[in-house]
Amino acid sequence: MSMDPQRAQLRMAVQRQPQDFIAWVMLADAELEAGDTGAGDLAAQRALQLRPGHPEALARLGRTRWMQGRHDEAAALLRQAANLVPQHPGIALWLGHALEDAGQPEAAADAYRHAHRLLPGEPYITAQLLNWQRRLCDWRGLDALAQQVRQAVAQGAAVVEPFAFLNEDSSAAEQLGCARQRAAGIASGVRALPATRVRAQGPLRVGFLSNGFGAHPTGLLTVALFEQLRVLGGLELHLFALNRDDGSAIRARLQAAASTLHDVSALPHTGIAERIRAAEVDVLFDLRGWGGGGTPAVLAMRPAPVQVTWLAYPGTSGAAWMDYVLADRYVLPDALAPAFSEQVRYLPRAFQPSDNTRVLEAVPDRVACGLPERGVVFCCFNNSYKLNPRSMRRAFAVLQGVPGSVLWLLSGPGNADARLRAAAREAGVDPSRLVFMPKLPHPVYLARYQHADLFLDTHPYNAHTTASDALWAGCPVLTCPGATFASRVAGSLNHHLGLAEMNVADDATFVATAIALGNDPQAMTALRAKLAQARADSGLFDMAGFAVDFTAQVEAMATERGWQGR
Repeated sequence: MSMDPQRAQLRMAVQRQPQDFIAWVMLADAELEAGDTGAGDLAAQRALQLRPGHPEALARLGRTRWMQGRHDEAAALLRQAANLVPQHPGIALWLGHALEDAGQPEAAADAYRHAHRLLPGEPYITAQLLNWQRRLCDWRGLDALAQQVRQAVAQGAAVVEPFAFLNEDSSAAEQLGCARQRAAGIASGVRALPATRVRAQGPLRVGFLSNGFGAHPTGLLTVALFEQLRVLGGLELHLFALNRDDGSAIRARLQAAASTLHDVSALPHTGIAERIRAAEVDVLFDLRGWGGGGTPAVLAMRPAPVQVTWLAYPGTSGAAWMDYVLADRYVLPDALAPAFSEQVRYLPRAFQPSDNTRVLEAVPDRVACGLPERGVVFCCFNNSYKLNPRSMRRAFAVLQGVPGSVLWLLSGPGNADARLRAAAREAGVDPSRLVFMPKLPHPVYLARYQHADLFLDTHPYNAHTTASDALWAGCPVLTCPGATFASRVAGSLNHHLGLAEMNVADDATFVATAIALGNDPQAMTALRAKLAQARADSGLFDMAGFAVDFTAQVEAMATERGWQGR
């Protein structure tokens, strides 16, 4: 594949004038944008040799280290650069990214806040600060930041990360606008490969691109389905892993289920696209979308003739290079379809697969888990950025209505837990009624649901993999479905389980339903029994059936593009 013109020109420029510091800095940027961290590293190092200690060179080397996963080094280099030029918003922003991944969440927030003070009108920086404050449950000035970001998206003046935008109280049409703006930015720097066609006959070759092929939500959701697809036959499965082998049992199972698992973690974007093209993939599924760690530039190069967004990103790509979205009619009803740039293909079941081979481990007693010996245990093990003021107000109201109950949460980054306890106190709830569970290995965490009576979902970004975990482990999920894909996933799972009564219309009904169940042990026991029966009977966790339906959809997409059958 030919290199983009700017990179080629910069490479020629540094050959002609190897002492040109600015050209080396610009080349480092271009190489990193292309995903070539090796070449970016060399360019940044050369710039630093020419001007030792120069902040722009230090910043490029820091960004390189960040992209290489060397987060502590990245944070140190970018801190050094930021101290030299404290008025540079771009370096402050990169420092925030590095500190996030280096496990310094409160310092990351300070860096984003500093960048925002320097450039208060820049939507991208505002969105980064807003997203990180949500992660830290720091709700100071949240509404003003949110309004600024939504306004910028509405005016078409922003390149805001669509994944973070899902946390905002925005419509599906606004989410489409946000995704389109982001996709336009990607498309402007990418040259597509020559067009190719779906094979006319024979078994279809299906690719899956993800950074989650391991002990990660995507791996956990898909592994049993891939195993059943292999048993079923008919599709040749190619997994393109953007993440290195994590040594997990899930990764080993994925490797065994696939025809080929391609480790493309060290390749630049062009290299990944070329590998997909070389594998002659007919239908390519993007299992990351606008989530962090994805490679939209690879999809923009059009390595496969049919490209589908599915599972990991709960919204539209807004991208011309994605042909289909795979969904179900609950999570993406007809009324939502106009807010999707892709053609919608519907599975006759919930769009989300699950690992139905898991067995619940023995769980320590309640006290060992940090819970009181008695009392109702409400839980919400969603990521901290979903625990917004609205969702927590509902949860606090439930606690007030069920004496002796507690709310079990996943411990968040930085001072998030302390801030939630402070919010509880302000709401008139004893902060000790919030119990925090540290991050645990997945089987250990899953077993903990045996002590949870009812899962209280969040809005507008639902529990997704977490809802599947809860239901599999026998814990009912109460949710309030909204008007966006991200706010309807838990509702889809309940719907397909036959537990429609757990999908309520508004916050008042949500609180009333949870309080009624919490104060009626017989009703709670009956609900859990109904869930146990539905889990066995409904088909939600039937991965052999899912494999049949999935294969039919893939073949239908390919038929529309000229495939004539096996």
